[in-house]
Amino acid sequence: MEGIVKKYFVTGGAGFIGSAIVRRLLKLGHPVVVLDDDSRGRDDRIENVDGDLRIVHGDVRDAAAIADAARGADCCIHLAAVNGTENFYKCPDRVLDVGIRGMLAVMDGCAKSGVPELIVASSSEAYHEPPVIPTPERVPLVIPDPYNKRYSYSASKIATEMLAIHVAARDFKRVLIVRPHNVYGPDMGYEHVIPQLAVRAAQALRAESDVINLDIKGDGSHTRAFIFIEDFVDGFLLVERSGENLGTYHIGVEQEMRIDHIAGLVCQALGKRGVLNKIPSSSGEPARRCPDTAKLRALGFQAHTSLEAGVARTVEWYAANTSRR
Repeated sequence: MEGIVKKYFVTGGAGFIGSAIVRRLLKLGHPVVVLDDDSRGRDDRIENVDGDLRIVHGDVRDAAAIADAARGADCCIHLAAVNGTENFYKCPDRVLDVGIRGMLAVMDGCAKSGVPELIVASSSEAYHEPPVIPTPERVPLVIPDPYNKRYSYSASKIATEMLAIHVAARDFKRVLIVRPHNVYGPDMGYEHVIPQLAVRAAQALRAESDVINLDIKGDGSHTRAFIFIEDFVDGFLLVERSGENLGTYHIGVEQEMRIDHIAGLVCQALGKRGVLNKIPSSSGEPARRCPDTAKLRALGFQAHTSLEAGVARTVEWYAANTSRR
């Protein structure tokens, strides 16, 4: 990618992850066309960035709109999806519809416009409860209970991966699958654990107490491995540049952390002591999650942002923006 100017077409490019990738691509001098329906994305994340950028407002399920917007692109980065754990339970029909029909439309539209490369964002939800931790890419993809609304997202991502491997491979010269693992940072939305903790902590802070009482789901022993957005983009671009055709890559860090520890870091970032109140967790929450990143590290990846520093930057943003929800 270095020294070569490519034109990128990015679906969901006004979202949290998408906008971070778009900003970096523009900074590197690449022209970018973004398609987003603004259901979760916001143009203000990218519209004031210097560079050759065109924003198209449209539905990722519209193959004709995809074909028009993607014309002349060298690479499609397909990120558009209905993400956020809250949404999995609230609107599983939309999660599945956008996830599967969106992937079909992206493949059809980009193929008609002659786009040679396709990078597809899957998710760690595709394998849900892993048989081994840290978890490598080649583990079974599992939907534990099709009647649980949470797994709507898992199902959409499993379908997306299968379509990428067995259908997109016919029409694209190069296809890559990436699985983001708990990417976090400022302005990531309000449907994820760190923003929810940060907002509740900032609101509790107004009580002017030395202690923040904070609700957390479950007993706090659930684990995740969080990667800061800037490190994620570094990893993503490494895969874009050097990943093998039809390869699947976990993008994350091998630093498994308990949720109660994360809650403590949130309170610490606000200069207060936290008292955690444990409430029932939602059905289907995986107990542990941490990726094996050997394939990514073999490409030269190294994260640079500590969890403490990343959480502090994230909490600072949410403390200043609690009313934006």
